[in-house]
Amino acid sequence: MKQELEKLRNKGQLRRIPNIESKSDGKIVIDGNEYINFASNDYLGISTKYDLEKEFLNNTHSALSTASARLLSGSSPEYNNLEKTVANIFNKEAALIFNTGYQCNLGVISAIIGKSDVVFSDKLNHASIIDGMQLSKGDFYRYKHFDYENLEKLLKEKRSLYNKALIVSESIFSMDGDIADIDRLIELKEKYDCMLMIDEAHAFACAGSTLGGISYNKNVDIITATFGKAIGSFGAFCVSSEEIITYLINKARSFIFSTSIPPLNIAWSNWLLTDKREYLLAQKAKLEKLVEDVHYMLNSQGISTVSDSHIIPIVIGSNEDTIKVSERLKAEGFYIPAIRPPTVPEGSSRLRISLTADSKLDDFKRVLELI
Repeated sequence: MKQELEKLRNKGQLRRIPNIESKSDGKIVIDGNEYINFASNDYLGISTKYDLEKEFLNNTHSALSTASARLLSGSSPEYNNLEKTVANIFNKEAALIFNTGYQCNLGVISAIIGKSDVVFSDKLNHASIIDGMQLSKGDFYRYKHFDYENLEKLLKEKRSLYNKALIVSESIFSMDGDIADIDRLIELKEKYDCMLMIDEAHAFACAGSTLGGISYNKNVDIITATFGKAIGSFGAFCVSSEEIITYLINKARSFIFSTSIPPLNIAWSNWLLTDKREYLLAQKAKLEKLVEDVHYMLNSQGISTVSDSHIIPIVIGSNEDTIKVSERLKAEGFYIPAIRPPTVPEGSSRLRISLTADSKLDDFKRVLELI
């Protein structure tokens, strides 16, 4: 372990947990210093709206613990209500809540894919998807990012060799901010008799025409997403047909063998998505206007980016250079940590600028000038 740690240190890949002391709208305090926060996945700025928390807590009696897995004594009416809410948002028959987005993708893929089955996965999909494929007993093939001709070539060559087949993609990709062609994926899944799974973690409630992300009301078999980003809460979920959700309840080990989330958190998520839906939509509109202004600024300055969303990658390359730029920005009052392998491919270390409803256009402009 010492040798491995030394290797990471020498490569500029050793990570440490930052000493975060507090957060407020668009800002973060680390080691006594306040910074403008461009590293948050709290896309609608919900987690720092303490007046919302106070209003919710004054009107709830939900418990702080379940002390059990849901299949034993860890379920409650709060779970049933939230699962109905998210199923309705995505216009699906049923939903199942998992403890985290990682556990959700891991559990769904490893449950559905067996020995005679196969997964076709975008090469830049999240680690939770990769680990789910590796944990399953099936085979998997990774197609080049957004190269749907490459995907179709793999489907032509491999699909007929297997029983069930699953195509998996994120909608908005977490490190590049680019958006998958959901319609093209649907076309291929229908042509080659596959199921299609879309991870909406970075789109749910903050992108698309509704709160339902990019794949809302499209022929997508399985959708996963998280409450821990735009909703400012905790947990994750899968929405699908009644049959697939029932199958996951019986087969997804990350669901079956986990103590469930406290009902208080579940009730908070549901309250936001129902009672505070208009507030979420107003915050979403603020974010969408900022994203439009930021991309206009980038285009007008001739700065090219693969991003089409609120996630703006600035690829620098080497670990050392990326760390230096990140530290310089920190000295100027901006918190944008260096993103390095294995989170991103070797040689593509970057700053991942994350826009939220509380971000300011002038702050983004200043960051660009400093970079």
